Amino acid sequence: TGFVAPQSALEQQLASAWQSVLRLDKVGVHDNFFDLGGNSLLATQVVSRLRDQFAVSVPLHVLFQAPSISGLARHLQAHAPASESLQPTFKPRPDGPLPLSFAQERLWFIDQLIPDSALYVIPLAMRLTGTLDVAALARSLRALVQRHESLRTTFGLVDGKPVQVIAPAQDVPLPLTDLRSLPAEAQSAAVAQHTHAFAVQPFDLHTGPLLRSCLLRLADDSHLWMLSLHHIVADGWSLGVLVQEVAALYASALRGQPDALPALPIQYADYALSQREWLQGPARQPLLDYWTRQLAEVPTVLDLPTDFPRPAVPSPQGALHALQLPAELTASLKALSREEGITLFMTLMAAFQVLLQRYCAKDDFVVGTPIANRTLGQTEALIGCFINTLPIRANLASRPTFRSLLRRVQATCLEAYAHQELPFEHLVDALHLSRDLSHTPLVQVIFVLQNAPMATPALPGLHLEALPTQSTTAKFDLTLSLEETSGGLKGWFEYRTGLFAASTIARLAEQFTTLLAGVVAAPDANIHALPVLSESERWQVLVAFNTNTSAYPSDSIASLFHAQAARTPDAPALLTSDSSLTYRALSERVCRLAHHLHHLGVGPEVTVGVYLERSPDLIVSLLAILSAGGAYVPLDTSYPAERLAFMLEDSRASLVLS
Repeated sequence: TGFVAPQSALEQQLASAWQSVLRLDKVGVHDNFFDLGGNSLLATQVVSRLRDQFAVSVPLHVLFQAPSISGLARHLQAHAPASESLQPTFKPRPDGPLPLSFAQERLWFIDQLIPDSALYVIPLAMRLTGTLDVAALARSLRALVQRHESLRTTFGLVDGKPVQVIAPAQDVPLPLTDLRSLPAEAQSAAVAQHTHAFAVQPFDLHTGPLLRSCLLRLADDSHLWMLSLHHIVADGWSLGVLVQEVAALYASALRGQPDALPALPIQYADYALSQREWLQGPARQPLLDYWTRQLAEVPTVLDLPTDFPRPAVPSPQGALHALQLPAELTASLKALSREEGITLFMTLMAAFQVLLQRYCAKDDFVVGTPIANRTLGQTEALIGCFINTLPIRANLASRPTFRSLLRRVQATCLEAYAHQELPFEHLVDALHLSRDLSHTPLVQVIFVLQNAPMATPALPGLHLEALPTQSTTAKFDLTLSLEETSGGLKGWFEYRTGLFAASTIARLAEQFTTLLAGVVAAPDANIHALPVLSESERWQVLVAFNTNTSAYPSDSIASLFHAQAARTPDAPALLTSDSSLTYRALSERVCRLAHHLHHLGVGPEVTVGVYLERSPDLIVSLLAILSAGGAYVPLDTSYPAERLAFMLEDSRASLVLS
């Protein structure tokens, strides 16, 4: 169908909300939200706008069931505005100490346990190409810090409890290091050294500041701008806000004009106060009830086989392994997602669960995923730590097809999104998990599909390019992080180097790519039939590991024995507790008995029963029968007479040695 413009006032209001979230100029009433680039995060923003605009709570699953303007309009017309909102409200800030948000509180406690750690440093590196006004950039950074209280916040103690301490003003040094004189190779080495040192420099939460910035001048028209923040004052979403606002402030500074950014409706401390008040009210119990029911009897440890023994307290040292999926495979995964009416995240999460199942051999386990947790419109423009961890329970029982698994993952994810406001720390406490420092509580493996807004803005006279930063720490045993690019999905595995070898993670990445290709080729296949091994691994398992042929003598056992007796006649051949026989003596006894058996008719196709205890006579008898060309039938002396009689009859033994 072609484009159909919104007609009613309700449709026009909904279209405006969609255009704002999807950053589109127009939206038709029959357009599919997810076909237009929507995902779960953007759907949450739409739901937030609908709640603010129409005073009605729209469950997230409604947007999946009716992903069009016309469908949403019908839903809103059928549902009256909410009489009582279970959403946080923002009140005037009271006098006295400002508490931490629950996410901040967790990070503060971790900092007390592991001080001077770079584990929660968030680095950002941007290449600036063109004419840079360093003074204007410095002014824009100062304006940004003045605009966001979170960037002027440090953390102290009042009556033994951590509190936010907001400075009225704070300078932001922007040191400039000139590397223009260095040859290309030396400059690259210097850049790598500077970026690494900058990214691993820890923060002091008490003294601050918790934002750093510096510049490397590579050429007259090329600079590297580096920022780092502590996670306690920012998250991944915050980086997008930061870059966009610095760009707008820089443009104003160049023109000598005051900044034109709209005033922030609230500050992060207001959110922290509101969150604490809200979760002390009636909203908390339904969230707790859902999560404790959802995670009842779930295994709280996902034990992947490791290359190295797990220490009592794992080291935070980590590494990254890059992953790039072909554009064609990415397009096929998106097509499968659209066909099933789900998001790309859900498809990738389902595939990751299948891969983990092959390693842990379990159908029931937990994979964590971070969620922006900005369900209120007032929080979208803030820099701060809002992120929460959702434990997604995998259910791979009953050997489902992959398409059936997608339905399960969708249902689990949508329910989790609807209950995302419960802080992860509260859930861990409610589950009464035993505190084992060798594992992170409940979640040891994380999956991330980066979809926080991070568009690269345009600056007057400058081209900006975000550069990857190398991590040397790992917060979890294993994290798979992906993002969609014009060339296909790309990302990395972050892993604890104290648990996994680099070769293991490289193999895991290759297997994930193979599995995804199998998924799009046969989504109706049983998940256990989906391929995981690459072609090289299949060859290794089926061919290389089975190349075990070796040359062996074609002579009979009897002839090999007699040849050995001829070579080493005086060597010991048979030892018992009270006697021994050399090869010569044993061979003589064997030959005498074999000659006698031959005269009794023993030869090829003739069987002879052997009814003897373990002794030298038993060995002589077996070798003699073989030397005569016959076959022996061992008769256990402990067997009943009936059993022995059946064996003799069944084997057609011509005689018995006893």
